[in-house]
Amino acid sequence: MYCVCKEHVEIAIDRFVDEYEEAPDVVDLQKTHFAAWDPPPSCEERDCNQDAQFLVI
Repeated sequence: MYCVCKEHVEIAIDRFVDEYEEAPDVVDLQKTHFAAWDPPPSCEERDCNQDAQFLVI
């Protein structure tokens, strides 16, 4: 599972496919809210301080 900004979503998808050998689901965090989980406020990519916009699962 990766929470990333728009700039890094393709990298997260590639990483997911490499790890799990199947296509991920991509969830827009601006349109979806979870009752029992809060996404991180910023992108998980190294040295990126942009807002997390997508969840790759």
